[in-house]
Amino acid sequence: MKKVNLFCLPFAGGSRYSYRDYQQKAPSFLNLLPLEYPGRGSRMGEELLTDMEVLLEDLYQQVKPHLEERPYAIYGHSLGGLITHLLTRKILSKGHPAPLHIFVTGTTGPSAPSRKEKKRHLLPKKEFIEEIRRLDGSPEEILQNEDLLEYIEPILRADFHLNETYAYESKGPLDLPFTVITGTEEDMTMEDIKLWQLESSRPIDFRRMKGKHFFIFEHAREIMDIIARKIIVQTEQIGV
Repeated sequence: MKKVNLFCLPFAGGSRYSYRDYQQKAPSFLNLLPLEYPGRGSRMGEELLTDMEVLLEDLYQQVKPHLEERPYAIYGHSLGGLITHLLTRKILSKGHPAPLHIFVTGTTGPSAPSRKEKKRHLLPKKEFIEEIRRLDGSPEEILQNEDLLEYIEPILRADFHLNETYAYESKGPLDLPFTVITGTEEDMTMEDIKLWQLESSRPIDFRRMKGKHFFIFEHAREIMDIIARKIIVQTEQIGV
């Protein structure tokens, strides 16, 4: 089977290194290309971004050299799920080939009012960390380590700012296949999750997996298998 690129968008507080386990579990035909937001990981020296349009342009420049070389799909978790959808629309607006499939985990539909109900990024440090802990938004070993906390807090605040100030604009459904997977113990309603259907003219494959917000690490093999199978089916259908 021909190679397929899979662009991976990190969750809030994450970096390109967050997908190392996925890279190890990916089948040989999948070329994982984790993207990096400024201000963390391999781009630690750069300024954190809180403007979604600026971030989308940055990410578009990262994927642009790869969009014509082979078929591709896009996957994102949590904040990365929202950005996956927005980046797809930006890519299509530039006239590039469409992705084979959109994979989203751990987030509600872009139009969900719950995205903006709380302004967690404005909370004082103690309350902010408690809210992150309640949401299972970062591993406990990081939240208990002051040195790691000093590093991760501004990154989390910037990323929460992106999510909580995003202004949804209805631009009509995309004619693309979506798979949306959420954890059974996540702090979100099925009603808000199902709002993803507004973004695709095709029936979305909604799935649930046991676990909290970071169920993606416990189910890495299962999620990677779903992604691989979906891409194989899609390439067979369009004759890639």
